[in-house]
Amino acid sequence: MQLQTAERKRAKIKMSLQGPSGSGKTYSALLIAFGLCNDFGKVAVIDTENHSAELYAHLGAFKVLNLTGPFTPEKYIQALDVCQKAEMEVIIIDSVTHEWENLLEYHSSLQGNSFTNWNKVTPRHNAFVQKILQTPFHVISTVRTKQDYVLNEKNGRVAPEKVGLKSVQREGLDYEMTLVFDLDMKNNAIASKDRTGLFFGKPEMKLSADVGKSILEWCQSGSDINSSDVQDRISECKSMQELLTLYKMFPQFQQSLKPEFESQKRKLIIKADDDRKLLSQLPVHKNGII
Repeated sequence: MQLQTAERKRAKIKMSLQGPSGSGKTYSALLIAFGLCNDFGKVAVIDTENHSAELYAHLGAFKVLNLTGPFTPEKYIQALDVCQKAEMEVIIIDSVTHEWENLLEYHSSLQGNSFTNWNKVTPRHNAFVQKILQTPFHVISTVRTKQDYVLNEKNGRVAPEKVGLKSVQREGLDYEMTLVFDLDMKNNAIASKDRTGLFFGKPEMKLSADVGKSILEWCQSGSDINSSDVQDRISECKSMQELLTLYKMFPQFQQSLKPEFESQKRKLIIKADDDRKLLSQLPVHKNGII
């Protein structure tokens, strides 16, 4: 354990576009994706919205992976692996809302204590989130927001206007993202979270390829990741899935850091065995509460 001077590394952006249906999330995500890589052939859309991404095929020859229900976290993870093997540079997940709705439905179907049943749900959701965060490419996720209507006065007349409310995803997902844009029904966006410092506090705007180019410049302005950085991240892995994702993320360090990967793998296996032994010794009452 030692103190180090803070240094920002080169990164792949992990961002979300939030808004109600019709706010332009898919279209905006495609424009930003093009700005990030300047090649629609390197953009893939994981589409859970019934082929809606294909409505924008005129923009360029981007790839589409159409998912059908049930929209389990594991199916999303598999789709991300397919995109990685195809060497895509930008992945759009349109949308991540279906993943959370699937887990809510699964939770409601479980028997026993509702509170303890979250232990069967949370690890699956966390694995999905970690997959997004640790993948070696740019990821843009779209998130639906609940809809409502407000009365606004325009030209001396009062008329209802559709607005977005709370995002339909597990609370806290936006904390994991580097950048979050909220879109309204006029397709205007404002940054509700911005670790890049590029957009926070600025007036609402239309998202475009130029926005993607600005984000790319920020991502590339850091220093290169070295083996020491990866070694530190190996020791921070809390699950086999995290360790495997990290291993695949940096193929250039797989051989030189093989001993470190193997050591952490053994530690995780031992910890998992100890946890199982501990759980087997705890009494479980009929109502499922320990």
